[in-house]
Amino acid sequence: MTDNEKKRIPVEIYNRTYHVIGTESERHVQLVASLVDQKMNEIHDVNKQLDTASLAVLAAVNTMNDYVKLKEDYATLLGSLKKKEE
Repeated sequence: MTDNEKKRIPVEIYNRTYHVIGTESERHVQLVASLVDQKMNEIHDVNKQLDTASLAVLAAVNTMNDYVKLKEDYATLLGSLKKKEE
């Protein structure tokens, strides 16, 4: 199997098995799934009446919030590096 071949990797997220298909390594896919599972469980611990779909949406919103902040921090860092080079 080459690195670009798609693999079907079973993962467990919030007590349910999903099959992720892609070219990433199994280790990477398992890490991502573990982080999603962790985020859903964190949200559930705070608000136990939410259903799975609501937990998934809130986990996605939280994750995208973190992603946008990291992109902004990265852009700021790149800007700082460019100023130092000038």
